[in-house]
Amino acid sequence: MPNKNSAKKELRKSAKRQAENSKMADNLKKLIKKSRKAIEAKEEHAKEKVMETLKALDKAAKKGIIKKNTRDRKKSRLHKRLNKMK
Repeated sequence: MPNKNSAKKELRKSAKRQAENSKMADNLKKLIKKSRKAIEAKEEHAKEKVMETLKALDKAAKKGIIKKNTRDRKKSRLHKRLNKMK
């Protein structure tokens, strides 16, 4: 445990940030899974799901939750799956 007040505050801040980041990462994983399932099932709203996922990937990379190359790789793979569906 930290002794100084500033260190205590930093600990609270880092815990809050960690919670927000893990929540966003979990949401991102769920969106990717839902998009893949929609593509595999050839549902009509698959394109909207993919677009929503791509937007979330961009936001996560912007905030530093995932790296840019990871974002690009995931986006590319989703696009490939979506194009194969058509």
